[in-house]
Amino acid sequence: MTRHPDWRMAEPVNLSIEDGEQVAIVGDNAAGKSRLVEILTGHYPLLMNEVKYDFSPSPLRLVSENLRYISFRDSYGDSDGAYYYQQRWNQHDIDESTPTVGQLLDEAFAKADATIGMGLTQAEADAERERRHALRQRLYAIFRLDTLLDKYIIALSSGELRKFQLIKTLTGGPRVIIMDNPFIGLDAATRLQLTELLETLIRETRILVILVMSRVDALPHFVSHVIPVSDVKVGRKVTREVYEAGLSDVEKPVLASEMRRWIVGLPVKDVAKESFYPQEGGEILRFCDVTIRYGRRTILSGLNWAVREGERWALSGENGAGKSTLLSLVCADNPQSYACHIELFGHRRGTGESIWQIKRHIGYVSPEMHRAYQKDLPAIDIVASGLHDSVGLYVRPRPEQRAVCLAWMRVFGIEHLADRTFLRLSSGEQRLCLLARAFVKDPELLILDEPLHGLDLYHCQLVREVIEAFCRRPHKTLVMVTHYKEELPSCITHELLLKRN
Repeated sequence: MTRHPDWRMAEPVNLSIEDGEQVAIVGDNAAGKSRLVEILTGHYPLLMNEVKYDFSPSPLRLVSENLRYISFRDSYGDSDGAYYYQQRWNQHDIDESTPTVGQLLDEAFAKADATIGMGLTQAEADAERERRHALRQRLYAIFRLDTLLDKYIIALSSGELRKFQLIKTLTGGPRVIIMDNPFIGLDAATRLQLTELLETLIRETRILVILVMSRVDALPHFVSHVIPVSDVKVGRKVTREVYEAGLSDVEKPVLASEMRRWIVGLPVKDVAKESFYPQEGGEILRFCDVTIRYGRRTILSGLNWAVREGERWALSGENGAGKSTLLSLVCADNPQSYACHIELFGHRRGTGESIWQIKRHIGYVSPEMHRAYQKDLPAIDIVASGLHDSVGLYVRPRPEQRAVCLAWMRVFGIEHLADRTFLRLSSGEQRLCLLARAFVKDPELLILDEPLHGLDLYHCQLVREVIEAFCRRPHKTLVMVTHYKEELPSCITHELLLKRN
């Protein structure tokens, strides 16, 4: 049990993980999974017994060398301090000293290689270097990272960033690796390749893999044991078969009927009076032969796309295909939109409209947005920022605005978190706050980029039902990005598949 009461589990933890086991720590959002990981990694000093490790036969002695943890919280690490929301699209603002993917990986590999000779014979050290070099090349090929080596680290997409972090960690030769929701943000092919890679590493080495999962339906086959966590309590470790036997396959509606009626019954806006909005049933957006390049890299090439009012689009494609770049053009965050033929709400981009005229009709959430919210303000202030389309500038909501914010937080089941500060919430609770932010101004165009990242099954179902209820109303249009077909709400009417250039 940790010494600080704010980071304690509700009960003392008694747990052992044996050599040869492959473990998944599973639980709902805010169940206490991250707290258990902090105990396992020695992040906080404990009151009585310390965690005991046996990393044999690894010759490395330090816990930090043998045990690695990847949190996958959409972080740029050391680059966070200089990062702002639109910087990925404003690449002329990126300092030349900002490291590239290749530079950071070379530094990480050199540092890891320097420790190989400790406690090994020359032949053993040479064999280990050869093994790591082969693994590095294999990871590059699987994740197609050779095409990203010259890319700035803060310009990576959410999925590309996860690939970078995985390669950096796996080639360091850890004895134990803890991975927090490693498959979110990865396209289907990459998820399969990562699973196969981990299975090979487990088979050929003595690495212990501990997965931290919110989605219990997505456990890879190599997991042998499950540690359930709920109500900040660690349950008894059980075999995978025992755990799955206790799961229910029945998917039931979870959005309360009064909440559904409240969403559907919200006042209908008189968009006919809006000067910056098309006629009813008209085009919400149109891309005409749009091409986006960054240096020698082409992200979108000759894209033609039109979305009419009331349509609900699923936007898909492999990592790096340009999905988030496309959405940045729609949301007026990307300056290259001025050089392209893009029409938003019936107006050609760059013909005198302001960014705020565009944004007032759009509700938006994305991994980039999650990454940009780094101030520890009350959660309700984060939700209220959606009323002003601001990221980084916060205004205390007026009483009537606070009532609207609380109503949407109630819809997503987080009203009780209104006055808790954002950075003290779990990653899943943070995502629910940002989803409430996207809905709070009742937008005509709802853009959801990977909205279910890190959510447990209950909240995935809840969010889908909220989206479906919202889209039943007049003048509502949806564009949603996900790598999981099963995450899409049933109201989807159209699909756009982007292919990587």
